[in-house]
Amino acid sequence: MSEQRPLADRRIAQVLATSTGGVGTHLRSLLSPLGRAGASVRVCGPRATEELFAFTATGADFREVGISAGLAPAADLRAVLALRRATTGADLVHAHGLRAGLVAAAARRLAGERSRPLVLTLHNALPGGGGLRRQVLQAAELATIRGADVVLAASADLADNARRLGARDVRVAPVAAPPLPPARRPRPEVRRELGLDDQRPLVVAIGRLHPQKGYDVLLDAVARWVADPRLRPVPLVAIAGDGPLHDELAARIAAEQLPVTLLGRRTDVADLLGAADVCVLPSVWEARSLTAQEALRAGTPLVATAVGGIPELVGAAAQLVPVGDARALAEAVTGVLTDPALIARLGAAGPAQAAGWPDEAATAQQLVGLYRELLGQRR
Repeated sequence: MSEQRPLADRRIAQVLATSTGGVGTHLRSLLSPLGRAGASVRVCGPRATEELFAFTATGADFREVGISAGLAPAADLRAVLALRRATTGADLVHAHGLRAGLVAAAARRLAGERSRPLVLTLHNALPGGGGLRRQVLQAAELATIRGADVVLAASADLADNARRLGARDVRVAPVAAPPLPPARRPRPEVRRELGLDDQRPLVVAIGRLHPQKGYDVLLDAVARWVADPRLRPVPLVAIAGDGPLHDELAARIAAEQLPVTLLGRRTDVADLLGAADVCVLPSVWEARSLTAQEALRAGTPLVATAVGGIPELVGAAAQLVPVGDARALAEAVTGVLTDPALIARLGAAGPAQAAGWPDEAATAQQLVGLYRELLGQRR
């Protein structure tokens, strides 16, 4: 192994479940650096995820393994068997997310290859709630975390939880958002496309239409500022993303006649952030939100919930509000939109805060070092 190619002749399997956002984006950003380090990389996951992120375009191999986002015992068994076949001959397996980790740990046990290192990256916390489903998820989380040789946590709270659950080796490994390409269209053009004149504020939210993202609270906040005389004209809220809540959100927007438009999945996030007056992130939980990173890098004022890894990520460069508090969210957005000095401060603070984050190269370098450490131990 040379210093230039520290993973030469090593076969690395990357495993993920269904993903349409941050996990797939993060994994794709790692593949080229791992290849340059000499590794032969195989991605194992759902076909739809490969079609969305084009892992093979980076030079990686791909094997279809149908790991769903939710618990499904029959499908999980098929996924375990498929992953066992797909990882035959791999020197190290790295699973991204609890679902992928659960399948990877079971496949390793089935194959009797306990000496092969298993790395687990935690990107998200378990969803809230209670009942039998919650108990099953907690049991799966416990087994997955204890089954990994090393747990990488995207935020400090995830790392703390993994330690409480008995993980053998836990390390915080921040997930860097890939730099957005420059905006392709000027701000006025994007605003005209959305039907806005120069005076009407634009509030954007970017992320999957999923309960984790807190869009129900965002709509509650919109209803509040529609009635607020301080905001005239009333801001338009544009939500970029797709997901299982689309029809439910669309029905509520129509029923309450809220000034909200659902844009669907977009590839022009840089354009939207450049045209926005405020970006909102009302999530129930986040680790190192890619949206928060993108907004601060763009200098777009951000209002976000103070959950998970968000406070440590944004510092004083964003306005933080309690999770689930529509009144606080509405007041924070109103405060930004009506205070030019605050807009200017946040616009300058965002890029300054982002300058201190590790970039994709540093993230990949850390991972190469970890793989080399684990494979050296195995050797």
